[in-house]
Amino acid sequence: MIDTFSWDRMAYAEYRIAIPFLFILIGAVIAALIDPYIKKRDRRILLLIIISTFILLLQNIADYTFDAMIPIPFLRTVVAIIGYSLRPLIILLFCYLVDGKRKYLPLWLLVGANAAVYLSALFSRISFFITEDNGFLRGPLNYACHVISLFMLTYLAYISFKRVNKTRKIESTILLFNLLTVAASLFVSFVIDPNNRAVSDLTMAIAICIVFYYIWLHLQFVREHEQAMRAEQRIKIMISQIQPHFLYNTLSTIQALCRTDPEKAFAITERFGTYLRQNIDSLSQSNLIPVKKELEHTKIYAEIEMVRFGNITVEYDTPETDFSVPALSIQPLVENAIRHGVRIRDKGMIKVSTAKTANGYEIVIEDNGTGFDVALIEQADETHIGLKNVRERVQSLCGGTLEIDSTENAGTKITILIPKTNQNS
Repeated sequence: MIDTFSWDRMAYAEYRIAIPFLFILIGAVIAALIDPYIKKRDRRILLLIIISTFILLLQNIADYTFDAMIPIPFLRTVVAIIGYSLRPLIILLFCYLVDGKRKYLPLWLLVGANAAVYLSALFSRISFFITEDNGFLRGPLNYACHVISLFMLTYLAYISFKRVNKTRKIESTILLFNLLTVAASLFVSFVIDPNNRAVSDLTMAIAICIVFYYIWLHLQFVREHEQAMRAEQRIKIMISQIQPHFLYNTLSTIQALCRTDPEKAFAITERFGTYLRQNIDSLSQSNLIPVKKELEHTKIYAEIEMVRFGNITVEYDTPETDFSVPALSIQPLVENAIRHGVRIRDKGMIKVSTAKTANGYEIVIEDNGTGFDVALIEQADETHIGLKNVRERVQSLCGGTLEIDSTENAGTKITILIPKTNQNS
């Protein structure tokens, strides 16, 4: 028989387990409230989970107290109802964190039905019953919470796996880690050590999951912020390609052709519209596009410029087109060659070629223009910002490289290397 001193020491040891998890919940509340990068909706859900878990923690302590130290059947009944009702609700809130676009009406009905089953303990024995001597008797529906929670946990696993497969990002594995944590806690509670404790293994697991869900939410913001920066970069690139002087000069050329050659003016107008539409379409291209599409866009631009400048010729030697490149990766280089290289030559020549290499694909843009000091591209001036933008896009989107070989008063050769490993084909 355990003496009072030994019992007090055992009770103290049990209650002490709750302290670190209490601090985890307090820290999670502070982090969720002060973190400006979590969406308001996700913050509200996370706070609801933390509050529910805090109540569940208090419920665990109260249940242990009324079971082992203060035998009050009615209070133990109320405390048990709270615990049974909260568990499916917390799993449902986790579903909202993983995929908040759904309404989850069927799951809400299950949560409500589960609560109703255990509320019946106040006047019936279909779920459970606390005897006058503080004994716990299970009713025919006592395992309703376990069955409903298992079903909802399975659904949470489904949407978590779906999210991981959709994003294919390493941080999404946090969702799977949380599922394994909860599953392990259930296994320990029901198989290895089913004894009543001041803080259940499931409550501990949920508190740990809160921390990792918070980390996951923060990483989602980081990912979205990176995507927003890439979108902003695409806008800058587009603006750098559609310069006001190019628009004005092209329209002036079309206006002059309307008097001398209306059919040619009509054709140039059509090509100019296609060029503008393709530039705008490039804003939505965060992935690689077929090099054929980028070459088509380049040819449209070059055709317009060759009408404006009769001394310019752009040739193409592109037998290899079975690969992909970032949008606006070739056209800006041709434009740069025209604007700053061959336009002042009596016979300006630009050649665009593609070839297959041992490790991937090669794109070469050569011109006989004025050339320049390659060191200038390291400076963020307007003259060479197009080159810097293309290099950054090639590096970030497909792991490629852009090399420049230029000799003043002789010409420029730009070589883009696209690794085969980053191709979808």
